Amino acid sequence: MAIAVVDYGSGNLRSVAKALTRAVAEAGYGDHVVVTSDPDEVRRAERIVLPGVGAFGDCMRGLDDLPGMHQVLQEQVIEGGRPFLGICVGMQLMAEWGREHGDHKGLGWMPGEVVPLDPADLALKVPHMGWNALDMTRPHKLLEGIAPGAHAYFVHSYHFKAAPELVCAETDYAGPITALVGRDNLAGTQFHPEKSQAVGLKLITNFLEWRP
Repeated sequence: MAIAVVDYGSGNLRSVAKALTRAVAEAGYGDHVVVTSDPDEVRRAERIVLPGVGAFGDCMRGLDDLPGMHQVLQEQVIEGGRPFLGICVGMQLMAEWGREHGDHKGLGWMPGEVVPLDPADLALKVPHMGWNALDMTRPHKLLEGIAPGAHAYFVHSYHFKAAPELVCAETDYAGPITALVGRDNLAGTQFHPEKSQAVGLKLITNFLEWRP
């Protein structure tokens, strides 16, 4: 079966695909990874990954500009229950609203909004870039085998203020920041698993094994 990485003009596609391909090979699965902007390929995929780098509004426009892609994601992920992983802005797009350079409607799959980072400690810089510890707040399949306090790699200036019951892990940046959200067949990471070395590879392997 295929794992589809949705190409809608946002960066880091190849690094995500490379990490997925490595995890597939190391786990001994027969799956293959396809980077695609073709809704039909996404429709045929067993699992769907939505990466994202850039501004919220630009990323939503990129999705909307792919004929049929928005509809296929709704059909396969929300109606069909296919396992879905959003990464960085790909996670943020699941929100109802993004407040970056104006107000932009998101996919609306999870209650909450994406707002600017505003750390209480003025010595902390925005964007938040670097390794931060993960604080597990709720069990989730994608976090199995990852130790509390394990470090993951973040690069972002905005964060997802999600409904508390959706937050499975946080990190501290002079205040709690959502690191991983999960609901039903939906999961998303603010950090970049493809840049998070052993922690990221374990999370990706968990995603491949996940049967929500």
